[in-house]
Amino acid sequence: TVSGEVPEEPVVSKKSGLLYEKRLIERHIADYGKCPVTGDPLTMDDIVPVKTGKIVKPKSLTAASIPGMLGMFQNEWDALMLSNFALERQLHTARQELSHALYQHDAACRVIARLKKERDEARSLLAQAERQAPFPASAATANVSALSNGKRVSEDGDMGPGSKQMRPGVSESIIAELTECNAALSQQRKKHQIPPTLAPVDALERYTQLSSHPLHKTNKPGISSIDINLSKAGHSYLWMLHVVDLIFSSKIKEMGNRSVSNKTSNSYIFLHFEGHIGPPCGTQNPVPGSSVTGLEFSLAIRAALGDPFIQTRLSFSNSSLNRASSRGPNDPHLSNRPPLDAFGAKDIVATGGIDSNTVLFDQTSGVILSTLSGHSKKVTSVKFVAPSNVILSGSADKTVRIWQGSEDGSCDCRHILKDHTAEVQAITVHATNNYFVTASLDSTWCFYDLSSGLCLTQVEDPSNSMGYTSAAFHPDGLILGTGTTEATVRIWDVKSQGNVANFDGHTGSITAISFSENGYFLATAAHDGVKLWDLRKLKNFRSFELYDQDTPTNSVDFDHSGSYLAIAGSDVRVYQVGSVKAEWNCIKTLPDLSGTGRETCVKFGSDAKYLAVGSMDRNLRIFGLPEGNASMES
Repeated sequence: TVSGEVPEEPVVSKKSGLLYEKRLIERHIADYGKCPVTGDPLTMDDIVPVKTGKIVKPKSLTAASIPGMLGMFQNEWDALMLSNFALERQLHTARQELSHALYQHDAACRVIARLKKERDEARSLLAQAERQAPFPASAATANVSALSNGKRVSEDGDMGPGSKQMRPGVSESIIAELTECNAALSQQRKKHQIPPTLAPVDALERYTQLSSHPLHKTNKPGISSIDINLSKAGHSYLWMLHVVDLIFSSKIKEMGNRSVSNKTSNSYIFLHFEGHIGPPCGTQNPVPGSSVTGLEFSLAIRAALGDPFIQTRLSFSNSSLNRASSRGPNDPHLSNRPPLDAFGAKDIVATGGIDSNTVLFDQTSGVILSTLSGHSKKVTSVKFVAPSNVILSGSADKTVRIWQGSEDGSCDCRHILKDHTAEVQAITVHATNNYFVTASLDSTWCFYDLSSGLCLTQVEDPSNSMGYTSAAFHPDGLILGTGTTEATVRIWDVKSQGNVANFDGHTGSITAISFSENGYFLATAAHDGVKLWDLRKLKNFRSFELYDQDTPTNSVDFDHSGSYLAIAGSDVRVYQVGSVKAEWNCIKTLPDLSGTGRETCVKFGSDAKYLAVGSMDRNLRIFGLPEGNASMES
């Protein structure tokens, strides 16, 4: 029994079969409502009285007298004291063990905090040393040449993806190239005017769906990224000529839109020709292969992708060029030479899908040009590098692929980059079209040389524990913006790879960022909507809370002129760009026609004449003016 004595009024539980003293079990049930032994719920209805004989139990001999009772009480008291002493010893031992464990835990926390601090300091010093230390040319050549079937492999062969490696760093020559590009673009921007071919506001107000194209697989629907390679006017071509076999054009196009190599140490120089091939000005039909003495040849050639251009000056003299030749237009070296820009004559839309494929789609003809397969998980970002006919794709499989396009529209994987240890979330191409940056959930961004696929530097941010979700270069190329999972937009100086500013205020991960072509405005999208930032004052001057709290804003995009801003969420909204004080008016809302309630990406076409929209139903949708209205508009 509970009391340890023979009960005077015995009762038994119907549930457990245990025997109790009636008065004691009644009091326990009234206080706790459960069995004191098993802990199961118990009521008085579960208690059954036990019938016993009425024979009076004789008292024990010790309880027959007062001295005997006193002795019995003394024994009980001694047993109680001994039990209490044992409990106190156990409590004291438990307290000592607990105190020791707490001291150990506190010491471990202090050691961990110190080690983390030392690790972060070491990483910072290592990154600074990598940026400042010169990189041997032989090592760089070895890294560049260590390519096998488009894959970069390390010298020892056992360095896995994301392993810590010494990077060449951003050299002084690269910094000079970036600075020169920035100066040229900044100067060009001062003269920038809105092109007369830009779609007017009243045209955008009448935009409707022109076509819908199912580009990706049905079992894994969804388009996660879009980029457009805008068409180039005219039929100009890039020619590759050896420096000692330079061919002159009688008419070099002043407003060209093809790339020019500005490294005179290269074996080849890319020149942009228009019209017939002929002798240089002032030279009367020199014989092919003959020397031209005293030649001073200086050209100012506009480079890079369309507008704005990069000013590049090439100078040659007797000391560096002692032989020049002129060939006729029928020379076999020039006839039937394919253009290097195979996509230059048409608008090509690249879409990255949940199905791990990248699809190249000719928007003009409505034909799929190529499907780029190779990633093992969804494609998170796609970018064109137009002059070199290259497509970049980043994926959740932690890799970036560099695809080389050909004249027939097919593409081959040239490099597979495995420098990240988590999902690659964004790719952005520098204005020189010679470099690009990737951002990943591993809290790093990498700066790459496009031609070699070499990671020049990998910048880690110890304060960003969750990773990067978006990235974009400023139009001038010396500023990089990255969005994080911690609702912060970080601004970086590309030359020093230093974090120069942070924009806070969003809620949730930054899903997209876009710099305006005017160089002043930055649009950022997150779960709570879109915020506009003035880069001159580093402050937020306007916010759009477009959707409900369960609908994130997935994409933002300024058109190339900086006149319009497109926002994608549960629908697509187009705003006319105002100023810091002037209103930004919503001029058009394009409904969600996918039925998924989620528009994932949006991109302006040439002169904002159309919008390409991707959603979670695998369809690429083109919005614009119907053909009749478009012709009237033009």
